[in-house]
Amino acid sequence: KMASLGQLTAGIAHEIKNPLTPIQLSAERIRRKFGRVITEDKAIFEQCTDTIVRQVDDIRRMVDEFSRFARMPKPVMEGEDVADTVRQAVFLMRVGHPDIDIEAEIKDEPLRAQFDRRLISQALTNIIKNATEAIEAVPAETLGKGRIDVIAARDNDDIVIDVIDNGIGLPKVSRARLLEPYVTTREKGTGLGLAIVGRVLEDHGGRIELNDAGDIRPGSRGAWMRLRFAISGHAPKPEAKEQAPETKQPASGTVEPADATNNETKIEAATGN
Repeated sequence: KMASLGQLTAGIAHEIKNPLTPIQLSAERIRRKFGRVITEDKAIFEQCTDTIVRQVDDIRRMVDEFSRFARMPKPVMEGEDVADTVRQAVFLMRVGHPDIDIEAEIKDEPLRAQFDRRLISQALTNIIKNATEAIEAVPAETLGKGRIDVIAARDNDDIVIDVIDNGIGLPKVSRARLLEPYVTTREKGTGLGLAIVGRVLEDHGGRIELNDAGDIRPGSRGAWMRLRFAISGHAPKPEAKEQAPETKQPASGTVEPADATNNETKIEAATGN
């Protein structure tokens, strides 16, 4: 199902993206050529051409996100320090959002694991970006100071990265559906951000967990997103059961199904498998 969805997405994204460049170039050329000679309704002219260019950019961004989802690369696992990856992602988001306090806290150092640094960094950046948008959606008189805490730690055989914000929070109804492709609660959202994050973590033997900030900080507003993936970079393989010794059947007849079940029960009792 996911493979078919990816192929469909790639085809649609390609067909949509083809006309975007000529549309944008035409609008920019019209603005350059006629912007200096138009005197009547000049403000309306500039507003209309700016709207075309801006909307084309928005469409291109959405199409690029569709394409990334359709062409998700296989992770290349290497031994890396998760702490360094978290700090770099937080630093970049802090520079882009100076009005929001974005802090990183590393519980264990070094935080070594086998993972694809680029994909995990992309997943974490997506979650922090969602948190900034959730904060911006809170009315200024209610918000106070926007804050995002990114906490990385080791949890047995897993790495966990918590992203806690004081934004508008997650919906209470059908929350799990937010992880499905094309499901979004934002007006301009594509519904692929969390789906991409979920797939990245699954490829690393992990998952994403959606919680309320109040679950970890009672009385707090906002969301608590947990990114979890295996230190080994893959899900633990189920232990293979020992092969039961073969028993020769009597030459004079066959064993009835009930007798076969009893024999298997005796073998399990003897071997513990």
